[in-house]
Amino acid sequence: MDAINDDLPGDDHVGEAPADYASYSKSQFLDDITRRLNNLMLRCLNVCRSLPESFEAQHFSRQLIRASSSAAANFRAVRRGRSGKEYFAKLSLVIEELDECLFWLETLINTQLVSQSRLSDLIDEGYQLLKILSKSRKTASD
Repeated sequence: MDAINDDLPGDDHVGEAPADYASYSKSQFLDDITRRLNNLMLRCLNVCRSLPESFEAQHFSRQLIRASSSAAANFRAVRRGRSGKEYFAKLSLVIEELDECLFWLETLINTQLVSQSRLSDLIDEGYQLLKILSKSRKTASD
């Protein structure tokens, strides 16, 4: 299997320390999360491009592309929410899709299609985003 190239243009924050969002404005927070979700999607796409042509690998690949791109696309809708309820509902969709993305990444490891070492940084980034967005949703519901 070919090595996965995670070095994508604009992906210069891979392996960065988690941001201290307490010092960010709402706009800066939303911009950074948008960037991180887009980079996550591009990195997932890169993983999928390296998978073999077997039925299961291609099935998992399509599911991973769908979930990661849906998380990024739905976050755009979060930014345009017209009310607190709409913001909460759309953010819930992002969290659900991001969690599914993590499921498919872990499935690639569990089925031995990709080694854990190749996906550990990507999975870590996904869980960081999941934690941040879950906290944001909790804050929005208070």
